[in-house]
Amino acid sequence: MDSPSQFDPNLIISHKFPETTVTYTERDSALYALGVGACAKDALDENELKYVYHQNGQKYIQVLPTFAALFSLDLTSELTRIRGFQFDPRLLLHGQQYIEIYKPLPSAGTILSKACVSGLHDKGKATIVEIEIVSYDKMTNEPLCMNRMSVYLRGTGGFSKSSTPYSYSKNPPNQNITPKIPQTQPFAVHEECTHPAQALLYRLSGDYNPLHSDPTIAEVAGFSRPILHGLCSLGFAVRSIIKCVCKGDPNMVRSISGRFLLHVYPGETLITEMWLQNSGVVIYQVKVKERGKAVLSGIVGLNQIEPSL
Repeated sequence: MDSPSQFDPNLIISHKFPETTVTYTERDSALYALGVGACAKDALDENELKYVYHQNGQKYIQVLPTFAALFSLDLTSELTRIRGFQFDPRLLLHGQQYIEIYKPLPSAGTILSKACVSGLHDKGKATIVEIEIVSYDKMTNEPLCMNRMSVYLRGTGGFSKSSTPYSYSKNPPNQNITPKIPQTQPFAVHEECTHPAQALLYRLSGDYNPLHSDPTIAEVAGFSRPILHGLCSLGFAVRSIIKCVCKGDPNMVRSISGRFLLHVYPGETLITEMWLQNSGVVIYQVKVKERGKAVLSGIVGLNQIEPSL
C-alpha cells in the first residue's frame, strides 16, 4: 500500500462519480419506516400508520424524510476507485450525515443521483472525506434532496505537503451540524426501545454491511455483537421529533444533521431529547438508556412552526 503522504489530494477532489439511478416502490418506503421503528410500539398509532398503510383513504403512503439517506448508500465504495488513493475499508467510519429536503419524497419513483467530493481534510492519523449527493426525480428532473456524508478513514492522514494541514470544503451546509447541547430542560423527551432484530430489519433497505448482522465480523471489529446502523438511529431520532414537535407532519422537516458519537446495540432503549429554538430548529441528542451514553446529536431544521408551539 502507498504511503499516506504519496497520494495527490487533487485527484480526490476532482474525482468524477458516475451518475446512479435507483428505483423504489411503495413497499420499500413502508419497509424503511418499519426498519426505523414506525408503529413498533403501537400498530394503531394514527401519527405513524400513514407511513405503512393507506390510512383514511389516502392515495399514497407518506415517506419519512430520512428515507433520503438511502440515496447515499454505496457512495463510499466509489472512493476505492480513485486512482492513487488507497485505504483499508475496515477502518472506515461514518462520522456525520446532513440532509436537505427540497420537496416531499414520493412513495415510489426512480431517482437519479449526482455526487462529488465536497470536502477533504488531513487529520494527521486519518482523513475525512465529504461526499455530496444531489438526487432528482428522473421523470421530472426536479431536485428532491441533497445528502452530504462525512467518512473518517483511519490510517490515511499525514498527506499535507506543508506545515498547515490540508483542508478543502466546497459549499458547506448553512447550519452548524455539531451543535452545543443546551443545559436547559428539553422541550420534549421521547423514549423507545429498539427490537433485538432491528438491524436485520433495517438492512433490508439496502445497507448489507455484515457488521450489522454477522457476530464474527462484529467481534473482529471490537464489538460484543452486531451493532445497529447509524442511519437507523438517525431515523429513530427524526421520527421522534416529527411525533413530538411537528405534530406528526413529516413535511415540516427541511433539513437534518446527525453526528454519530457511539454505537447502539439492537434491543437497547433510545432516549431522544429535543430543544426547540426560536430560529425554527430543533437541537437533539440521543442517549442509550442502558449505558447512559450519548450516541447521536444534531439539528433538524423546520419549514414552519405552529403558533401553539
